[in-house]
Amino acid sequence: MLRQPLLMLSRSDKVKNFVTAMPVSSGIVSRYVPGEATQDAVEATRELIESGLHVTLDFLGEDTLDREQADATVAAYLDVLSALADQGLARNAEVSVKLSAVGQSLADVGEKVAIENARTICHAARNAGTTVTLDMEDHTTTDSTLGILRELRKDFPETGAVLQAYLRRTEADCRDLAYEGSRVRLCKGAYNEPESVAFQDKHDVDKSYVRCLKVLMGGAGYPMIASHDPRMVDIAGALATRNGRAQGSYEYQMLYGIRPDEQKRLADAGEKVRVYVPYGQEWYGYLMRRLAERPSNLTFFVHSLVSKK
Repeated sequence: MLRQPLLMLSRSDKVKNFVTAMPVSSGIVSRYVPGEATQDAVEATRELIESGLHVTLDFLGEDTLDREQADATVAAYLDVLSALADQGLARNAEVSVKLSAVGQSLADVGEKVAIENARTICHAARNAGTTVTLDMEDHTTTDSTLGILRELRKDFPETGAVLQAYLRRTEADCRDLAYEGSRVRLCKGAYNEPESVAFQDKHDVDKSYVRCLKVLMGGAGYPMIASHDPRMVDIAGALATRNGRAQGSYEYQMLYGIRPDEQKRLADAGEKVRVYVPYGQEWYGYLMRRLAERPSNLTFFVHSLVSKK
């Protein structure tokens, strides 16, 4: 019932202006998105690094059907990577890239353009002294994204991958990617996927997450545990101990503005914690689409406003 209204709101500049003009809403937005400009992202990155955290930056935008827009997204990543390098922050900050934002969705030439653009960003990241992680989107793009990942890793083996535990295929994908040098971010998944490809029940998703986590923690790669769920954090710690993993041979990842006290607690305990920081002019549409894709996200979003821990 909420999906279509939320999608309609995501395209309304009038509603965006109204929402951001409201003092409470403005505070809510800034809690989850530090700003629209490169400098906003860099300043947020500096603050997080100074508090003992690491960062991955996402320039917001996806499902790009315009070549010029894809090129503009690439330019934005090159700009922020240059700024991170210039200000000595690149050692502790990387970037996350959605391939559909850099051309993957373009008709006929999508994969070719996405590979070229992703390679340009990877090259800039390496020159800056950092890395790139390819975000995962809905299940229709999974094979394409993993194919592009394989191509990029020929020249940039440090490129990170993202897998979503709610997809039925993901445990097998984890086994394929749990090799030495492979960086894999494991998240639960936020898109509204059909039952044929994704677990629908929350408990089934949780069980899949644990199975996937066991594969990654027992493998030779570098697991990145992307979860705010206290149980998953605890299970990850137990699996690290069971597999003889030292702190720093894996990391926790959480979203900007979500459970900041827990992020700091883990970092203070010696764990490596990376904060996913989205920024850019597309923040409004991004937020509304996330709520529309999976309305249960709305409950989580509202709950996070009440309890920031």
